[in-house]
Amino acid sequence: MATVRIVQNIGLDDHATSTQTSTINETTAAASNSNIFVTGNWFASRSSTSGKEWELVDPFTALPPAAGGFCCDQIAMYEPSRDIWIWILQYIAHEDPAHPGVRNNVFRVAVSPGSDPSAFHWWDFAPISLNSEWRDMWFDYPDAATSANHLYATFNAFNAAGSWQRAFVFKFPLDSLRAGTSLGHQWWSTTTHGSLRLTQGATGSMFFASHNSGTTLRVHGWPDNSNTVGWFDVSVGPWSAGPYQSQGPDGKDWLAKRVDSRITGAWVSGTRAGFLWTAAARVGRPLPYAKGAVVDVTTQVLVEEPEIWNQESAFAFPAACPNAQGVIGVSLFMGGGPLHPSHVVGFRDGGDWRLAFTRQSTQGPDPGTWGDYVTCRQYHPEMSEWVASGYTLQGGGDRRAVEPQYVHFGVG
Repeated sequence: MATVRIVQNIGLDDHATSTQTSTINETTAAASNSNIFVTGNWFASRSSTSGKEWELVDPFTALPPAAGGFCCDQIAMYEPSRDIWIWILQYIAHEDPAHPGVRNNVFRVAVSPGSDPSAFHWWDFAPISLNSEWRDMWFDYPDAATSANHLYATFNAFNAAGSWQRAFVFKFPLDSLRAGTSLGHQWWSTTTHGSLRLTQGATGSMFFASHNSGTTLRVHGWPDNSNTVGWFDVSVGPWSAGPYQSQGPDGKDWLAKRVDSRITGAWVSGTRAGFLWTAAARVGRPLPYAKGAVVDVTTQVLVEEPEIWNQESAFAFPAACPNAQGVIGVSLFMGGGPLHPSHVVGFRDGGDWRLAFTRQSTQGPDPGTWGDYVTCRQYHPEMSEWVASGYTLQGGGDRRAVEPQYVHFGVG
């Protein structure tokens, strides 16, 4: 039986994060050889020594300010085909003096070519730059993935009252990102489906999905060489979108306030695209668990419904990525019952999930909040292995006790 082989498992200390952490930490990680880049709420940190030493990269000051200043959400990626590091940052909405009455924020795509993520060039995008009518709108909740020739990024958009307005998908040429020249790009938007999740492992086409209803997924496809986004719907088995509950040994419910059914893990391998999300307890599943759906994008039919679940503890916030051989790696959290919130990594072995703890929290979160996403990526240059992000609480229950986790793992 195959097992999870942990190559590196590093908790980032206060020097690496300057305690700019949150119990909604949204950690992401990328690596190439000895270089590592990790982000979260509200820090970024890099290492050029395979994690032996870390340097804080303060997202508030490392790049020039934009909009109302740096906000929160970030994504770190490494794209080996162009040898570039990609850093996506979200900024605070504000009223732009150049556009009276316009309250927008921006997201920034920053790129650093070469082995060390240090010297970045960047581009900023605001809703009003896409449509002059979007005067009260801000981007939130990013996701990103690459295909053979493009970076894709998704965002939700809200108004000042906090009401969801639409979702976006952006498509950026990788060659232009590396060159740092004029960035020709495409974008697509929908007012019917939010929180679009992109598939890791894409090549000639990017796929992304959102819930269409309680038992239906809408799967979109955007070919690299096309301006057209297509879609199809697929029905899945019954599952519950809440309420969510999972109390740990100290009585704290780590899923009390934040978790929902947004798709947080997605991958494509060959003709099959898979999606994972957090489902609430139901008959046969006594606690929240990771619900999955795998579809054939050619025949547009459901192939299987893999699930990650346990009788005593809940699973939540799954991320996923295929390795070079098409094996699906995962990064997610497990907690409740005998466990405080813990970070787990693993992979799919036939019809089974092989999982291993990276670290367990010493207690649950005081505010009852956790999430909203982590990442799982291919490791470079050994693309049969993965890099994952996570976090735990060590020695306390508030944000200052959060320790992000960088994990490099493979099949044993």
